[in-house]
Amino acid sequence: MVNKAYAKAYTEVLEIISYFPQEEYNKIPKEKIVFYKENMDRDYKFTINPEIDLAEQNISKEASAIIITIFRDYFATTEQKEKLEEIIRLNEKKSEIEKREKYNSNDIFKNNGKTGDIKQKESSLPIEIKKDNFFKRFIEYIKKMFIKN
Repeated sequence: MVNKAYAKAYTEVLEIISYFPQEEYNKIPKEKIVFYKENMDRDYKFTINPEIDLAEQNISKEASAIIITIFRDYFATTEQKEKLEEIIRLNEKKSEIEKREKYNSNDIFKNNGKTGDIKQKESSLPIEIKKDNFFKRFIEYIKKMFIKN
């Protein structure tokens, strides 16, 4: 049984790759496509508008990750793979640093019972972490690749 989020992501991925040119679509192994079809959420209806930038559409993080993996494994050149791996490594490092800062065991117990410090710490936490920049750049890059072909 596949996680519900991934079942929806497979539905999204199948919809997205259905817009690929046949030559590009055929680069994806049939086993992968069959796997996505067998494990997709049949009750989830997802459509994309090919006239609107893919980055502006409501695509789940899971589907984005799958699309990135498909691109890396079947479409990317060696140079593109290296750049993609570097971006992924940098994002992982950034995420680890943020986790370390957020859950630093030395800072957790510095409060000493003062509730004012807690409120101050809460207000200094980042409100929103924007991770879509990578995905937007990546999707734009993929679109440019397909437009060139």
